[in-house]
Amino acid sequence: MSADAVGSADAATDRRERLVRPLLIAFLVASAVDLVGVLTDVPVAHLLAKPLLMPLLAGYAAARRGPRLLIAALLFGWGGDTLLLPDSDAAFLVGMGSFAAGHVCYLWLFGRARRPLLAGAGYAAVLAVFVALLWSDLPADLRIPMTGYSLLLTAMAYRAGTLGRYAAVGGALFLLSDALIATGIADWPQLPAPDFWVMLTYIAAQFLLTVGALASGGRTKVLIEP
Repeated sequence: MSADAVGSADAATDRRERLVRPLLIAFLVASAVDLVGVLTDVPVAHLLAKPLLMPLLAGYAAARRGPRLLIAALLFGWGGDTLLLPDSDAAFLVGMGSFAAGHVCYLWLFGRARRPLLAGAGYAAVLAVFVALLWSDLPADLRIPMTGYSLLLTAMAYRAGTLGRYAAVGGALFLLSDALIATGIADWPQLPAPDFWVMLTYIAAQFLLTVGALASGGRTKVLIEP
């Protein structure tokens, strides 16, 4: 490789590394705006901030030279976020499909490393009990799609631990976030400010999955340093 090519590559790397901190800060600010907007019932804050979350996190992952499958999963999450903003069954199903594609990316990223069978049995039991309890309260046309999606999400949550404890917690929080959504659809009793808890667990889930994926390359300082 010529000296000019090496210099160009180094310059591109420097530019990317300079974006790491600003993108992380922007993601945290957008997260705070979204959560405060949901908590204080300011819809415009949620409508403006929510579509920014996953692109900013994906940009941060790209600046950290994260795996392409991680970036793809986050961008599919962005698709789900934006599609779920309208209040319609059609948009909900398409948004759920976008999230499902993101879970496939995560599963591919996690690879074939073994996970404890006991943990898998636990996740399977939770899924079976939850679906059985929820089934009769769901709209009939959503029962099968939501069950299939829940199976995929549970597999992702279980397999997330292959990337370490951060990703394991992220996978579990993703499962919790979507469980809160499902109970809302089924018209079960909700926590105060239910949308706040949905978004808090979702944002934390995606961030921790990102941290886990970035850390799995052998780096121990996973937040700021490229």
